[in-house]
Amino acid sequence: MSPPIPLPFHTPDWVKHAVFYQIFPDRFANGDTASDPENVQPWGAPPTFNSFMGGDLQGIIDRLDYLADLGVNALYLNPIFLSSSNHKYHTDDYYRIDPRFGDMDAFRRLIDAAHARSMRVILDGVFNHAGRGFFAFTDILENEGASPYLKWFHVTGLPLHAYDGSKPANYEAWWGMRALPKFNTDHPPVRRYLLDVARYWIAQGADGWRLDVPNEIADHTFWQAFRDVVKEENPDAYIVGEIWNDASPWLDGTQFDAVMNYVFRDLCRDFFARDALRTDEFAAAIDALIQRYPREATLAQLNLFGSHDTARFRTEAGGDVRRMRPTTLFQMTFPGAPCIYYGDEVGLEGGGDPHCRGCFPWDERHWDHGLRDYIKRCVAIRNAHPALRTGEWRTLSARGNLRLYAYARWDARERLVVVLNARETTRTLDVPLHDVPISEHARLTDLLSGETYVARGGRIEGVTVPAWGGVVLHYDAI
Repeated sequence: MSPPIPLPFHTPDWVKHAVFYQIFPDRFANGDTASDPENVQPWGAPPTFNSFMGGDLQGIIDRLDYLADLGVNALYLNPIFLSSSNHKYHTDDYYRIDPRFGDMDAFRRLIDAAHARSMRVILDGVFNHAGRGFFAFTDILENEGASPYLKWFHVTGLPLHAYDGSKPANYEAWWGMRALPKFNTDHPPVRRYLLDVARYWIAQGADGWRLDVPNEIADHTFWQAFRDVVKEENPDAYIVGEIWNDASPWLDGTQFDAVMNYVFRDLCRDFFARDALRTDEFAAAIDALIQRYPREATLAQLNLFGSHDTARFRTEAGGDVRRMRPTTLFQMTFPGAPCIYYGDEVGLEGGGDPHCRGCFPWDERHWDHGLRDYIKRCVAIRNAHPALRTGEWRTLSARGNLRLYAYARWDARERLVVVLNARETTRTLDVPLHDVPISEHARLTDLLSGETYVARGGRIEGVTVPAWGGVVLHYDAI
């Protein structure tokens, strides 16, 4: 598993051993009703674009033990800074925790409580655009041509038509949405301000940044400077960008450590949820993806199945929760850091935004306990076996459209063979080992069922793979 061109590039080691959990704060848990916004909706009400449910930072603190029990050791929080929206991507103040979520004391308690459980916390940074309540933008609204902040945005006329949709927009905004004025990141004071924000929250204990729409800032020197200030503050901080397609221009060792692996997500959706890819097509695409980036970036990719921007995976699978089993096992045995979207582990469903942003159902009567238990076991297997996190990779079997997919992970100490079954009947497979260093007569044990198999003649014969499931065959080489 080597990149085409080796680069002098190192990513944080902790990320390679992380299991992330993404939290949309307004919808995860309400731990402090005193901070509830006006017109808060009943917990579990159908989500809308503008509704608030009352989730907050205290709610996250209260549920850290639940996450630790699941095996999670890293959190990715959607934005938590002052904003008028429920999702907080309209940032009004980059230095203030939104009071609907808590305050700086709540943030510090969250960081301390997470770190006490050996959990890292990364924040969501929106550096391409702000909200209309951002101080520099409101100054232009109030003072027009006399504002010292005219160059902070891409203004083409005054007065700004920020709230009057009957008049043409006269400033640049993200996707033309006037509520999201785009920063002029070529302007030195803007650049200094945003880089100071990046440094500040790392100094306050955050373990990294997830970067919103970073491709919208076309100047790579901005992201190079961003990396410099973040890594200067904490060399172990993680920088992961939201890039939906090929991310090679940002993974050259001078900008991001990794990206949200939406390519991985789309391949898994098409193979496991939609039956839209043949097994050999899926395997070829996965092998190409592993080879696409430098090894350090591949081992730090944020491998997700869903997020606040996509339909939930169970919904993509037509509600068939069985399909989440081989998908999860694949995610937990694949190079890169797996990321669970809050609620997926208990079977939460939801289509595209806003339906994918429903409340976590804390009433356990509404959980799919079988799914959660299976995901917990898969996470535990990953956490127990370093070769699944940083070992080598090789596809072993992916013929035609049999929907049986086998691959190996190994390092100097252990060997693992994973076989996935993406059909509704139990099947058997003779697994060829090719050049994987598994000794003749090695006895391998399935970490899920306890069944044992013996390697003979360069293969493992008669491996029984349960319907919509898989096996993880393991033996210690030392």
